[in-house]
Amino acid sequence: MIDIDTLIEDSKDLKLLYVEDNQDAREMTVMILEDFFDSIVVAVDGEDGLEKFKENKIDLVITDINMPRMNGMDLCAKIREIDDAVPLVILSAHNEDNFFIDSIKLGVNGYLLKPVDIEQLSIVIFRVIQKYKYMKEAKENLHLLEEYKEATNQSAIVSKTDKKGIITYVNDAFCKISAYSREELIGKSHNIVRHPDNSKKIFEEMWDTIQNKKSIWRGIVRNRSKDGRSYYVDSFVMPIVDLDGNVLEYISLRNDITDIMNPAKQLSDALKDAPNPLLIYLKLENFSDIEEFYDNETIDTIQNKAGEYLEKKFLELYNFDKMYQLENGEYAFVLNAQDSLTDKEQFIRTFKEFQKELKDENVFFDDIEYSISVIASIAYDKSKILESVKIGIKKLLKIKKSFILANNMAQREQEKAKENMKTVHMIKNAINSSRIISYFQPIIDNATRKIVKYESLVRLINDEGKVLSPYFFLETAKKSNYYLKITSIVLEHSFNILNHCESDISINLSALDIEQKNMRKKILELLEHYKEDAHRIVFELLEDESIKDFSVVKKFIAEVKAYGVKIAIDDFGAGYSNFERLLDYQPDILKIDGCLIRDIETSTYSLSAVKSIVTFAKEQNLQTIAEFIENEEIYNIVKELGVDLSQGYYFGKPEPLEKKSKD
Repeated sequence: MIDIDTLIEDSKDLKLLYVEDNQDAREMTVMILEDFFDSIVVAVDGEDGLEKFKENKIDLVITDINMPRMNGMDLCAKIREIDDAVPLVILSAHNEDNFFIDSIKLGVNGYLLKPVDIEQLSIVIFRVIQKYKYMKEAKENLHLLEEYKEATNQSAIVSKTDKKGIITYVNDAFCKISAYSREELIGKSHNIVRHPDNSKKIFEEMWDTIQNKKSIWRGIVRNRSKDGRSYYVDSFVMPIVDLDGNVLEYISLRNDITDIMNPAKQLSDALKDAPNPLLIYLKLENFSDIEEFYDNETIDTIQNKAGEYLEKKFLELYNFDKMYQLENGEYAFVLNAQDSLTDKEQFIRTFKEFQKELKDENVFFDDIEYSISVIASIAYDKSKILESVKIGIKKLLKIKKSFILANNMAQREQEKAKENMKTVHMIKNAINSSRIISYFQPIIDNATRKIVKYESLVRLINDEGKVLSPYFFLETAKKSNYYLKITSIVLEHSFNILNHCESDISINLSALDIEQKNMRKKILELLEHYKEDAHRIVFELLEDESIKDFSVVKKFIAEVKAYGVKIAIDDFGAGYSNFERLLDYQPDILKIDGCLIRDIETSTYSLSAVKSIVTFAKEQNLQTIAEFIENEEIYNIVKELGVDLSQGYYFGKPEPLEKKSKD
């Protein structure tokens, strides 16, 4: 049951583009849509709709099909050329089957019949918004993880040691800053890079903290590279313990602070001492271009002159003790928040005007004319204030904006990082404790209602003994080193079950799996080992736009088909169904998108969609599977439509391997 109030809450902030040529239908539908959307851009035909899509940041498109001056399908095609992710909903007065396959190719997300009623609209909007939310969350998580990865590659110096302090792993950044090769470092103590001027007390305290107290140690250490050069690192050393609290190894993350130690330390100390700091953190907007265009001496001149100019301009507006000139075209000012923020909105307005004035002015440095354009990250929440503004600067560079209020950004990023680390730790423990398991869900023949296949579905048993679905761990695993280990375990479980039942076993594979050479090798080795039963294996492949080299996938399909393996396309009929790509996959089975099946009782378009897929499949001699069969009514509908196989809780939920082994 859809909660209308929740649905309206989720949809009201989205900007809708509604395209309809019939004035009466347009006015009536807009009245209904206004209950769901605060911002609606209305267009009278396809060409008008395309122009307004280009002019506005649209979150959702609802369009009629038959219109003058570009019909709805052509409009969707044009929009897809601009934005391949924005949700599209087709609006029509008829069940227009001839448009269905075209709409699949375009990745249409939903369908509405005229006249639009509240119930029909609620169902479609709910479905589209859910997908929109999941996609947005996935992009945000992916963006965050990519940021972490990039930050680590660029700035973190990582090493691991055994319990005795002998180095077992170093990353490229460690090798680069120390000037030692990986081979020279592995097997040695960290004494190889420590500067002799360091106090012994530092390391006595460190070992007491990480070895005896089993806590995290942090401190600044002076190191010496192979060529005798000194460098300073902000070190973070943490013991890795097992479930019983025994230390297994130590991991250390370091940041090179050699170049920024003096001004950065001064800024840090100033923030610690200030009771109510307001931190304004600036960066020259196009500093990366400056670095590419000018030599080091000129860059230093620009940074110094820009700093002098900014300090002069700031003195005209604010009271502060000093300007902190950092590296990479960055500057910081610490103000008193209590005095400066008596009117926060006015302060921000004034500062933005100040930014505009800077951008409009040209400053001359010797023979160089330069525009002092800056991006600004501001925070006044003292907790992790410096970390927050730095994250704000990174975000501004990413989204190409000039101002951000960065309060609590560090805490939010830290909370997300902690959750990711907890999940990774849970996955690691589950793998080491053989708590990655396979559940098997039956797939029945619609003609006989007998089980003919099982789909292998991964599950994780956490430390509390709770069985978790992939939703809680698989996406995080994909960003770590554990995803392929999970896939390997599932493959072994799935092939092993061939010895215990006569039915086919269906296994899910992603592009990430297939693109890994070692994983392809393992799959072929398993097929060779289980050669007599390999014809009972079905690989379910998800169409994926992220495939880097489709020739690898095509070759893999040809190799496994030589063993009699069958190929199924998962979630067929979803947004990214491409008929040209379908030919490349050479599937034996189409597994119809569950969203179409789930709504088939109430949605005439879902019914029409499934009917079209079945017709297409029969013409191509392909089997069809309907998943999400939750009751007798849905089963009867798909059976009557000619779907070959069914899967869902109506016939059986996923269960452990042991239960299926007794069948």
